[in-house]
Amino acid sequence: MADKRDYYEVLGVSKNASDAEIKKAYRVVAKKYHPDANPGDTVAEEKFKEAAEAYAVLSDPEKKQKYDTYGHAAFDPNSQAGQGFGGFDFSDMGDIFGDIFGDMFGGGSKQRQSNGPVKGANIKTTVRVSFEEAVFGTSTEIELPLKDECPVCKSSGSQPGHQPETCNKCGGKGQVVYTQQSLFGMARTVQACPECMGSGKIIKYKCSNCAGSGYVKSKKRIQIAVPAGIDNGQSIRIRDKGEPGINGGGRGDLLVTVLVDRHAVFQRQEYDLYSSEPITFTQAALGGRVTLNTIDGPYDYDIKPGTQTNTKIKLKGKGVPTLRNKTVRGDHYVTLIVQVPDNLTDEQKSILNQYEAASTVNARSSTDSAGDFSFGNHKKKKGFKKP
Repeated sequence: MADKRDYYEVLGVSKNASDAEIKKAYRVVAKKYHPDANPGDTVAEEKFKEAAEAYAVLSDPEKKQKYDTYGHAAFDPNSQAGQGFGGFDFSDMGDIFGDIFGDMFGGGSKQRQSNGPVKGANIKTTVRVSFEEAVFGTSTEIELPLKDECPVCKSSGSQPGHQPETCNKCGGKGQVVYTQQSLFGMARTVQACPECMGSGKIIKYKCSNCAGSGYVKSKKRIQIAVPAGIDNGQSIRIRDKGEPGINGGGRGDLLVTVLVDRHAVFQRQEYDLYSSEPITFTQAALGGRVTLNTIDGPYDYDIKPGTQTNTKIKLKGKGVPTLRNKTVRGDHYVTLIVQVPDNLTDEQKSILNQYEAASTVNARSSTDSAGDFSFGNHKKKKGFKKP
């Protein structure tokens, strides 16, 4: 018994703590380490058991007095203090759990009635748009089979002239409680009633129009406003276009996932666009105005003489509008690719050969003037002295 922690230390209370203080402290510790809140955590499970054992003793006046006198030895059947006391029995925890955890983990009288108003389920679908439509926004229409209240039974599910009856299994609550013995006593589990499926009602005479479901399906066309700047995989929520609610609950929502087609020229990264643009050898060498493709259309841009291939330029504000403010846009990054001609005419080849020859002569001339000096002829570059 020497390895057990002091029960007052476990709950974090003093020996003079009142019953209310002990109970409050136990609720805090037990809720923190409860297995339902820490699935698979063996350390938390042990701390929870430790707290449960401490509360079982300190909440019982007789056991508490014995513990205050003899400590843990009071519950050791092998010790003199524990003889005749009966040791520690976890079966005493049944009433404790019903009192402490009734409104914390699913037991007790404060349970929500499952046959109350329940919002309808959400419906998910997809819509495909072009790259440009995703950038600038669009409006499209989809057709979906949606449930509506049955006009014959008014969603009751019963044939006209008959009313649903209260479920005998759950007494109209829509829930059933199962109890079973556990380590800490009797554990209670609350589940939806299997007879009425949680509705609390049994329909004996089902409506012939809806087969007792209370709803009928019909195809409906729904307008979808696709906002400017939406990206592939993002969703649009349309309120109250989902499944109808239960027992007076509101309709669910329609969640539309947008699928965006790829573009032949542009790639998107968040709100920025990326593309490459070919330019001729002459344009790269001489510079001048070139026409770039943007999502807004052709755009004239002046490039510098001697522009190299893979030069990247930034077109500020030529990207994708942001979802929060369509007047604010990302940027467009263009990579310039210098094209090398592969089908030159004889005249073009001659011109390039002349250019190459002139470039070679200029290069040699530049080298000779920079490094040619001779000690024998007393020719030397300014700044050098004969040794």
